[in-house]
Parts: sequence; C-alpha cells; structure tokens
Amino acid sequence: MRIAVLDDYPGVFPKTAAFARLAGHDVTVFRDTERDPDRLAARLRDADAVLLTQQRSRFPRTVIEKLPKLRFIAQTGAHTGHIDVAACAERGIAVLAAGKGTPSATAELTWALILASVRHLPFEVRALKEGAWQSTVGTGLRGKTLGVYGLGRIGAAVADVGRAFGMNVIALGRQNAGERAAFFASADVLTLHLPLNDATRGIVTAADLAQMKPTSLLVNTSRAPLIAPGALAGALEKGRPGFAAVDVYEDEPVLGGEHPLLRLPNALCTPHLGYAEMDTYEAYYGAAVDALLRATTAE
Repeated sequence: MRIAVLDDYPGVFPKTAAFARLAGHDVTVFRDTERDPDRLAARLRDADAVLLTQQRSRFPRTVIEKLPKLRFIAQTGAHTGHIDVAACAERGIAVLAAGKGTPSATAELTWALILASVRHLPFEVRALKEGAWQSTVGTGLRGKTLGVYGLGRIGAAVADVGRAFGMNVIALGRQNAGERAAFFASADVLTLHLPLNDATRGIVTAADLAQMKPTSLLVNTSRAPLIAPGALAGALEKGRPGFAAVDVYEDEPVLGGEHPLLRLPNALCTPHLGYAEMDTYEAYYGAAVDALLRATTAE
C-alpha cells in the first residue's frame, strides 16, 4: 500500500514507533504544506492512503475527486472539519479519525511563553550573545492576577501552575460572561484556552483588548481566530495590552516572516509548538496508524 504522510514539519514521523509498524508499505513523508488543491492532488495521485497531521491540510471535494486510487484518510485526532467527509463517503473513501492529545504539552508551552515574556528571555539571550549584560528588568508573577479564558483541560492545568506561583487566578466562561470587562481589565496575564467554533470565532474583540493594562500580557496557544481579525496587532500598537505571546496564526504555516505580529517588538511569536512534543506525536500518529492498519485488515 502506498501511504502519504502530510505536513510533518519537523520530520518526526519516521522516528516514531508508528512508522515501524508500516514496514512493508511504501511510505512517503511530506514535510511542507501544499495549499494549492491541484498541486496537492498531483502530489497524492498514486496514494492508496493519506495520513493527515492534525488540521494542517484541507481536503475539499476538489481534491478528493482527483484521487481515484485513494481508499483511506487517516486523521491524527478526532477533528474532521477540514475534510469533506460527504465527498469521501460518495467515493468509498474511509475517514479514520483516531487519538487525542493530552493537555500537558500545550499547558507547558503556555507557561514557557509566559515566563519568557515577563523575564524578556529572547531579548536577553540575544543581547548576551551580542556582548551586553542585563539590559532589561523582569516582572514577577507572585501576587499578580492570571486570567484564564476557558477553564477546560488545558486552561485548568494552566491555572494550577498559576496558583503554584502564588498568582490570583480568575476565569471567564459562559457562566460568568457578564464579567468580561472586569476580567480583561484586571488580568496581568490573560491566556486563551477556548475551542474554536462558530460561537467563539472572534469572541475576543478590539474593545476587550482595549480594557487591558499597558503592563499586561496576552497569551494565545489555542487558535488565532478566537481574536477578531487584526485586533491583536492593532491593540499591541496602541499599547493595550503591553505585550503578547502567540503560538497560533490565522493561516499556517507562516513562512518568510509574513505576519503583522512578527514585526512588532512587543510580541513573542512561536510556530505552533503547543502540542509539538514527542509523546504527543507518538500518541497521535500511533492511533492513526493503528486505525489504518485495522481498516486495511478488515477489507
């Protein structure tokens, strides 16, 4: 069976236990994302199965209808909104969505971004290499207010660490949505942990951000479209909030430095590293490959 693995940016799939279980199959790993539907279809024209890494590539009908040999789409994780499942069903293509991550990886990165931001670590590391010594003064967290927007598994883990640091933790959710003005205004660190859906798209507005302190930090390791288009860059330029740490973007991957936030001195930007650690990749790829092998055996 010819299997194409898409969007493996760091080339991690061949290092996983899942890859070894595909011995005897013809496996091709693509580390880049092909956004053009025609070129994506041409890339996959000989594939019997495609293994998708999260939601990095879209699989619309225009792609699916150009892949007559395709029999299986194995998806890491349970989300299939980027796949035209109806088109797959019409053509007899099995969509296999399997596995889930843990909250710890993204929660850990959230705290890495918070600590790097309040202690100016990227700047200080660069300055030290260039010959400078102690160029900035950091901000402590004990006694400060941590605002967690979305107290699910990841948000709860982030909140636990905040309490361990001696922070005053406040949370915003549907049950207390009327308190949003005070929530944005009082948080010294505000972190987003909401799922992206029709109800949450653009839920953080420019008016919300304008309530934040000039000394506050906004962190987004969830999804970029939770914030209204252009609102965060505009808010940072106005100084409320004073700083942002961002791991997610509206259109990924971001290549060539082409994003407004990358040009702002008060934004710390990372390339969607939230779940990108080895244990998570092992879990995601392992579940997807197991589902694929079960499906092929059942034929």
